[in-house]
Amino acid sequence: MAVTLEQAQKVGYTCLKALLRFAFMVANNLVAIPSYVLYLIVLQPLRILDSKSFWYIEGVLFKWLLAMVASWGWWAGYTVVEWGDDVKAVSEDEAMVLVNHQATGDVCTLMMCLQDKGTVVRQMMWLMDHIFKYTNFGIVSLIHGDFFIRQGRTHRDQQLVLLKDHLEKYYRSRNRKWIVLFPEGGFLRKRRETSQAFAKKNNLPFLKHVTLPRLGATQVILKTLVAPQENGTPSAGDAARKESKSKGLQWVIDTTIAYPKAEPIDIQTWILGYRQPAVTHVHYRIFPVKDVPAEPEALTNWLYQRFIEKEDLLTHFYETGAFPPPQGQTKAISREMTLSNLWLVAIQSFAFLSGGMWYCLFQYLYHCLF
Repeated sequence: MAVTLEQAQKVGYTCLKALLRFAFMVANNLVAIPSYVLYLIVLQPLRILDSKSFWYIEGVLFKWLLAMVASWGWWAGYTVVEWGDDVKAVSEDEAMVLVNHQATGDVCTLMMCLQDKGTVVRQMMWLMDHIFKYTNFGIVSLIHGDFFIRQGRTHRDQQLVLLKDHLEKYYRSRNRKWIVLFPEGGFLRKRRETSQAFAKKNNLPFLKHVTLPRLGATQVILKTLVAPQENGTPSAGDAARKESKSKGLQWVIDTTIAYPKAEPIDIQTWILGYRQPAVTHVHYRIFPVKDVPAEPEALTNWLYQRFIEKEDLLTHFYETGAFPPPQGQTKAISREMTLSNLWLVAIQSFAFLSGGMWYCLFQYLYHCLF
Protein backbone atom coordinates (compact mmCIF):
# COMPACT_ATOMS: atom_id res chain seq x y z
CA MET A 1 0.00 0.00 0.00
CA ALA A 2 1.35 3.41 -1.01
CA VAL A 3 2.37 5.80 1.74
CA THR A 4 0.86 9.26 1.47
CA LEU A 5 2.86 12.44 1.95
CA GLU A 6 0.93 13.19 5.15
CA GLN A 7 1.76 9.76 6.58
CA ALA A 8 5.42 10.16 5.65
CA GLN A 9 5.54 13.57 7.31
CA LYS A 10 3.93 12.14 10.43
CA VAL A 11 6.46 9.30 10.63
CA GLY A 12 9.32 11.73 10.01
CA TYR A 13 8.08 14.04 12.76
CA THR A 14 7.74 11.13 15.20
CA CYS A 15 11.27 9.92 14.44
CA LEU A 16 12.73 13.41 14.79
CA LYS A 17 10.91 13.97 18.07
CA ALA A 18 12.13 10.60 19.38
CA LEU A 19 15.71 11.43 18.37
CA LEU A 20 15.60 14.83 20.09
CA ARG A 21 14.04 13.31 23.23
CA PHE A 22 16.71 10.61 23.31
CA ALA A 23 19.45 13.23 22.96
CA PHE A 24 17.95 15.23 25.81
CA MET A 25 17.68 12.11 27.99
CA VAL A 26 21.33 11.25 27.38
CA ALA A 27 22.42 14.80 28.17
CA ASN A 28 20.18 14.79 31.25
CA ASN A 29 21.82 11.60 32.53
CA LEU A 30 25.32 12.83 31.76
CA VAL A 31 24.89 15.89 33.98
CA ALA A 32 22.39 14.78 36.62
CA ILE A 33 23.81 11.44 37.75
CA PRO A 34 27.49 12.50 38.02
CA SER A 35 26.36 15.67 39.82
CA TYR A 36 24.39 13.59 42.35
CA VAL A 37 27.46 11.42 42.99
CA LEU A 38 29.85 14.37 43.25
CA TYR A 39 27.62 16.33 45.65
CA LEU A 40 27.51 13.31 47.96
CA ILE A 41 31.28 12.81 47.75
CA VAL A 42 31.82 16.42 48.79
CA LEU A 43 29.32 15.96 51.63
CA GLN A 44 31.07 12.91 53.14
CA PRO A 45 32.34 14.93 56.14
CA LEU A 46 28.71 15.81 56.92
CA ARG A 47 27.84 12.11 56.80
CA ILE A 48 30.35 11.53 59.60
CA LEU A 49 29.33 14.57 61.67
CA ASP A 50 25.57 14.52 61.10
CA SER A 51 24.31 11.40 59.32
CA LYS A 52 20.66 12.45 59.54
CA SER A 53 21.29 15.72 57.67
CA PHE A 54 23.40 13.92 55.07
CA TRP A 55 20.66 11.43 54.23
CA TYR A 56 18.09 14.22 54.21
CA ILE A 57 20.09 16.04 51.50
CA GLU A 58 20.66 12.77 49.63
CA GLY A 59 16.91 12.11 49.72
CA VAL A 60 16.14 15.52 48.24
CA LEU A 61 18.64 14.97 45.41
CA PHE A 62 17.22 11.47 44.86
CA LYS A 63 13.69 12.84 44.59
CA TRP A 64 14.84 15.41 42.03
CA LEU A 65 16.48 12.68 39.96
CA LEU A 66 13.26 10.66 39.96
CA ALA A 67 11.34 13.82 39.04
CA MET A 68 13.59 14.22 36.01
CA VAL A 69 12.66 10.70 34.90
CA ALA A 70 8.99 11.54 35.54
CA SER A 71 9.34 14.65 33.39
CA TRP A 72 10.27 12.58 30.33
CA GLY A 73 6.86 10.89 30.44
CA TRP A 74 4.96 13.94 31.66
CA TRP A 75 6.12 16.08 28.75
CA ALA A 76 5.25 13.26 26.32
CA GLY A 77 1.66 13.29 27.60
CA TYR A 78 1.88 10.12 29.70
CA THR A 79 -0.14 11.20 32.72
CA VAL A 80 -1.63 9.42 35.73
CA VAL A 81 -5.12 9.22 37.22
CA GLU A 82 -5.40 7.79 40.75
CA TRP A 83 -8.23 5.81 42.33
CA GLY A 84 -9.10 4.27 45.67
CA ASP A 85 -7.62 5.28 49.00
CA ASP A 86 -5.71 8.54 49.35
CA VAL A 87 -2.16 7.49 50.23
CA LYS A 88 -1.18 11.03 51.13
CA ALA A 89 -2.87 10.37 54.46
CA VAL A 90 -0.15 7.83 55.37
CA SER A 91 2.78 9.47 53.57
CA GLU A 92 4.63 10.17 56.83
CA ASP A 93 4.14 6.63 58.19
CA GLU A 94 6.12 3.53 57.32
CA ALA A 95 4.48 1.45 54.60
CA MET A 96 5.12 -1.47 52.30
CA VAL A 97 3.87 -0.96 48.74
CA LEU A 98 2.84 -4.05 46.74
CA VAL A 99 2.64 -3.41 42.99
CA ASN A 100 1.64 -5.55 40.00
CA HIS A 101 4.36 -5.74 37.36
CA GLN A 102 3.70 -5.50 33.62
CA ALA A 103 6.61 -3.60 32.07
CA THR A 104 9.64 -1.40 32.78
CA GLY A 105 7.32 1.61 32.65
CA ASP A 106 5.75 0.55 35.96
CA VAL A 107 8.74 1.98 37.82
CA CYS A 108 8.55 5.23 35.84
CA THR A 109 4.83 5.49 36.60
CA LEU A 110 5.53 5.16 40.33
CA MET A 111 8.33 7.72 40.07
CA MET A 112 5.75 10.11 38.65
CA CYS A 113 2.68 9.49 40.78
CA LEU A 114 4.55 9.46 44.10
CA GLN A 115 6.18 12.85 43.47
CA ASP A 116 3.31 14.75 45.12
CA LYS A 117 3.08 12.44 48.17
CA GLY A 118 5.07 14.52 50.64
CA THR A 119 8.43 13.08 51.67
CA VAL A 120 7.69 9.61 50.28
CA VAL A 121 10.06 9.63 47.30
CA ARG A 122 13.13 10.85 49.15
CA GLN A 123 12.54 8.37 52.00
CA MET A 124 11.60 5.29 50.00
CA MET A 125 13.52 2.09 49.34
CA TRP A 126 13.05 0.05 46.16
CA LEU A 127 13.39 -3.70 45.68
CA MET A 128 14.30 -4.34 42.05
CA ASP A 129 15.83 -6.97 39.83
CA HIS A 130 19.62 -7.13 40.08
CA ILE A 131 19.95 -6.33 36.37
CA PHE A 132 19.06 -2.70 37.15
CA LYS A 133 22.31 -2.43 39.07
CA TYR A 134 24.08 -2.33 35.73
CA THR A 135 21.96 0.42 34.18
CA ASN A 136 22.80 4.13 34.14
CA PHE A 137 20.69 4.60 37.30
CA GLY A 138 22.36 1.72 39.15
CA ILE A 139 24.96 3.86 40.92
CA VAL A 140 22.21 6.13 42.22
CA SER A 141 20.20 3.22 43.62
CA LEU A 142 23.31 1.72 45.19
CA ILE A 143 24.11 4.96 47.01
CA HIS A 144 20.49 5.50 48.01
CA GLY A 145 20.36 2.02 49.54
CA ASP A 146 17.91 0.20 47.29
CA PHE A 147 18.09 -3.60 47.24
CA PHE A 148 18.84 -5.55 44.06
CA ILE A 149 17.33 -9.00 44.25
CA ARG A 150 18.49 -11.89 42.07
CA GLN A 151 15.62 -14.00 40.74
CA GLY A 152 15.65 -17.78 40.45
CA ARG A 153 15.11 -20.75 42.73
CA THR A 154 18.82 -21.37 43.23
CA HIS A 155 19.36 -17.86 44.63
CA ARG A 156 16.11 -17.47 46.57
CA ASP A 157 17.15 -18.48 50.11
CA GLN A 158 20.42 -16.56 49.96
CA GLN A 159 18.70 -13.45 48.61
CA LEU A 160 16.17 -13.43 51.45
CA VAL A 161 19.00 -13.57 54.02
CA LEU A 162 20.74 -10.71 52.23
CA LEU A 163 17.48 -8.73 52.14
CA LYS A 164 17.02 -9.13 55.89
CA ASP A 165 20.59 -7.96 56.54
CA HIS A 166 20.13 -5.05 54.15
CA LEU A 167 16.95 -3.86 55.86
CA GLU A 168 18.51 -4.10 59.31
CA LYS A 169 21.57 -2.15 58.17
CA TYR A 170 20.08 0.58 55.99
CA TYR A 171 16.32 1.01 56.38
CA ARG A 172 16.12 2.81 59.72
CA SER A 173 19.64 4.23 59.71
CA ARG A 174 18.75 6.19 56.56
CA ASN A 175 15.27 7.09 57.82
CA ARG A 176 13.40 5.16 55.14
CA LYS A 177 9.60 5.18 55.33
CA TRP A 178 8.18 3.34 52.29
CA ILE A 179 9.50 0.16 50.71
CA VAL A 180 8.31 -0.75 47.19
CA LEU A 181 8.32 -4.27 45.79
CA PHE A 182 6.81 -6.28 42.95
CA PRO A 183 5.78 -9.61 44.54
CA GLU A 184 5.13 -11.32 41.20
CA GLY A 185 8.88 -11.54 40.70
CA GLY A 186 8.89 -10.55 37.04
CA PHE A 187 6.90 -9.10 34.16
CA LEU A 188 3.38 -10.36 33.51
CA ARG A 189 4.16 -11.57 29.97
CA LYS A 190 7.07 -13.67 31.23
CA ARG A 191 5.42 -15.26 34.26
CA ARG A 192 1.76 -15.62 33.25
CA GLU A 193 1.98 -19.09 31.69
CA THR A 194 3.97 -20.55 34.58
CA SER A 195 1.66 -18.92 37.12
CA GLN A 196 -1.46 -20.27 35.42
CA ALA A 197 0.00 -23.78 35.35
CA PHE A 198 0.82 -23.53 39.07
CA ALA A 199 -2.70 -22.26 39.80
CA LYS A 200 -4.29 -25.13 37.90
CA LYS A 201 -2.13 -27.69 39.71
CA ASN A 202 -2.99 -26.25 43.13
CA ASN A 203 -6.67 -25.51 42.50
CA LEU A 204 -6.16 -21.74 42.60
CA PRO A 205 -8.03 -19.11 40.53
CA PHE A 206 -7.07 -18.62 36.88
CA LEU A 207 -5.49 -15.16 36.56
CA LYS A 208 -5.06 -13.32 33.28
CA HIS A 209 -4.05 -9.76 34.20
CA VAL A 210 -1.70 -10.60 37.10
CA THR A 211 0.28 -13.61 38.29
CA LEU A 212 0.35 -15.33 41.66
CA PRO A 213 2.79 -13.49 43.96
CA ARG A 214 5.78 -14.95 45.74
CA LEU A 215 5.89 -14.83 49.52
CA GLY A 216 9.61 -14.56 50.35
CA ALA A 217 10.43 -10.85 50.19
CA THR A 218 7.06 -9.80 51.64
CA GLN A 219 7.52 -12.11 54.63
CA VAL A 220 11.08 -10.91 55.29
CA ILE A 221 9.99 -7.26 55.18
CA LEU A 222 7.13 -7.84 57.60
CA LYS A 223 9.27 -9.87 60.01
CA THR A 224 12.08 -7.31 59.94
CA LEU A 225 10.23 -3.99 59.93
CA VAL A 226 6.99 -4.61 61.84
CA ALA A 227 6.99 -4.20 65.60
CA PRO A 228 6.38 -7.70 67.05
CA GLN A 229 3.41 -6.68 69.17
CA GLU A 230 1.54 -5.34 66.12
CA ASN A 231 1.83 -7.99 63.44
CA GLY A 232 -1.04 -10.43 63.58
CA THR A 233 -2.90 -8.72 66.42
CA PRO A 234 -6.45 -7.43 66.00
CA SER A 235 -7.00 -3.76 65.34
CA ALA A 236 -7.69 -1.84 68.52
CA GLY A 237 -9.29 1.14 66.84
CA ASP A 238 -8.12 4.59 65.84
CA ALA A 239 -6.74 5.49 69.26
CA ALA A 240 -4.40 2.50 69.37
CA ARG A 241 -3.43 3.04 65.74
CA LYS A 242 -2.51 6.65 66.46
CA GLU A 243 -0.38 5.67 69.45
CA SER A 244 1.58 3.12 67.41
CA LYS A 245 2.36 5.33 64.41
CA SER A 246 6.07 5.47 65.12
CA LYS A 247 6.44 1.79 65.98
CA GLY A 248 7.65 0.25 62.78
CA LEU A 249 5.86 -0.54 59.57
CA GLN A 250 2.24 0.62 59.84
CA TRP A 251 0.58 0.02 56.49
CA VAL A 252 0.49 -2.19 53.44
CA ILE A 253 -0.48 -0.25 50.31
CA ASP A 254 -1.85 -2.53 47.62
CA THR A 255 -1.15 -0.68 44.35
CA THR A 256 -2.63 -1.73 41.00
CA ILE A 257 -1.41 -0.20 37.73
CA ALA A 258 -3.69 -0.32 34.67
CA TYR A 259 -2.73 0.81 31.18
CA PRO A 260 -5.17 1.80 28.40
CA LYS A 261 -6.25 -1.27 26.39
CA ALA A 262 -3.98 -3.39 28.60
CA GLU A 263 -0.96 -2.13 26.63
CA PRO A 264 1.86 -1.38 29.09
CA ILE A 265 4.22 1.53 28.54
CA ASP A 266 7.86 0.43 28.59
CA ILE A 267 10.93 2.52 29.36
CA GLN A 268 11.76 2.92 25.65
CA THR A 269 8.37 4.51 25.01
CA TRP A 270 8.76 6.67 28.11
CA ILE A 271 12.07 8.01 26.82
CA LEU A 272 11.35 8.34 23.10
CA GLY A 273 7.70 9.39 23.36
CA TYR A 274 6.68 7.76 20.06
CA ARG A 275 3.37 6.49 21.48
CA GLN A 276 0.38 8.80 21.53
CA PRO A 277 -0.36 10.54 24.88
CA ALA A 278 -1.96 8.08 27.29
CA VAL A 279 -3.36 8.04 30.80
CA THR A 280 -2.14 5.35 33.18
CA HIS A 281 -4.53 4.50 36.02
CA VAL A 282 -3.26 3.65 39.51
CA HIS A 283 -5.52 2.20 42.22
CA TYR A 284 -4.56 2.18 45.92
CA ARG A 285 -5.96 0.19 48.80
CA ILE A 286 -4.51 0.68 52.29
CA PHE A 287 -4.40 -2.11 54.89
CA PRO A 288 -3.29 -1.65 58.52
CA VAL A 289 -0.31 -3.95 58.99
CA LYS A 290 -1.86 -5.26 62.21
CA ASP A 291 -4.54 -6.90 60.05
CA VAL A 292 -1.94 -8.77 58.00
CA PRO A 293 -1.34 -12.33 59.29
CA ALA A 294 2.16 -13.31 60.38
CA GLU A 295 2.07 -17.08 59.87
CA PRO A 296 3.47 -18.17 56.47
CA GLU A 297 0.40 -20.12 55.32
CA ALA A 298 -2.05 -17.41 56.37
CA LEU A 299 0.18 -14.70 54.88
CA THR A 300 0.37 -16.63 51.60
CA ASN A 301 -3.42 -16.84 51.44
CA TRP A 302 -3.70 -13.13 52.30
CA LEU A 303 -1.21 -12.20 49.59
CA TYR A 304 -2.93 -14.43 47.03
CA GLN A 305 -6.21 -12.73 47.87
CA ARG A 306 -4.72 -9.32 47.16
CA PHE A 307 -3.73 -10.41 43.65
CA ILE A 308 -7.07 -12.09 43.04
CA GLU A 309 -8.61 -8.72 43.91
CA LYS A 310 -6.18 -7.04 41.51
CA GLU A 311 -7.41 -9.40 38.80
CA ASP A 312 -11.00 -8.33 39.50
CA LEU A 313 -10.01 -4.66 39.53
CA LEU A 314 -8.20 -4.92 36.21
CA THR A 315 -10.95 -6.97 34.58
CA HIS A 316 -13.48 -4.31 35.57
CA PHE A 317 -11.18 -1.54 34.36
CA TYR A 318 -10.54 -3.08 30.95
CA GLU A 319 -14.27 -3.68 30.47
CA THR A 320 -15.50 -0.28 31.64
CA GLY A 321 -12.56 2.13 31.55
CA ALA A 322 -12.83 2.76 35.30
CA PHE A 323 -12.09 0.97 38.53
CA PRO A 324 -15.11 -0.26 40.55
CA PRO A 325 -16.36 1.82 43.49
CA PRO A 326 -15.29 0.85 47.02
CA GLN A 327 -17.56 -1.55 48.87
CA GLY A 328 -20.66 0.25 50.13
CA GLN A 329 -20.36 3.09 47.62
CA THR A 330 -22.11 3.59 44.31
CA LYS A 331 -19.47 5.60 42.46
CA ALA A 332 -15.69 5.43 42.18
CA ILE A 333 -13.93 8.79 42.38
CA SER A 334 -10.73 9.39 40.44
CA ARG A 335 -8.06 12.02 41.08
CA GLU A 336 -5.90 13.48 38.35
CA MET A 337 -2.27 13.53 39.42
CA THR A 338 -0.46 16.69 38.29
CA LEU A 339 3.13 17.91 38.19
CA SER A 340 4.28 21.51 38.02
CA ASN A 341 6.02 22.26 34.73
CA LEU A 342 7.79 25.18 36.41
CA TRP A 343 9.17 22.87 39.11
CA LEU A 344 10.30 20.32 36.53
CA VAL A 345 12.06 23.02 34.52
CA ALA A 346 13.71 24.29 37.73
CA ILE A 347 15.20 20.93 38.69
CA GLN A 348 16.28 20.22 35.12
CA SER A 349 17.99 23.63 35.06
CA PHE A 350 19.65 22.87 38.39
CA ALA A 351 20.98 19.60 36.95
CA PHE A 352 22.49 21.27 33.88
CA LEU A 353 23.90 24.16 35.93
CA SER A 354 25.43 21.64 38.33
CA GLY A 355 26.95 19.76 35.43
CA GLY A 356 28.46 22.99 34.12
CA MET A 357 29.76 23.90 37.56
CA TRP A 358 31.49 20.53 38.05
CA TYR A 359 32.97 20.71 34.55
CA CYS A 360 34.42 24.18 35.19
CA LEU A 361 35.73 23.09 38.57
CA PHE A 362 37.53 20.08 37.14
CA GLN A 363 38.92 22.21 34.29
CA TYR A 364 40.27 24.69 36.84
CA LEU A 365 41.82 21.94 38.98
CA TYR A 366 43.36 20.34 35.91
CA HIS A 367 45.02 23.59 34.86
CA CYS A 368 46.23 24.24 38.40
CA LEU A 369 47.80 20.79 38.69
CA PHE A 370 49.17 20.45 35.19
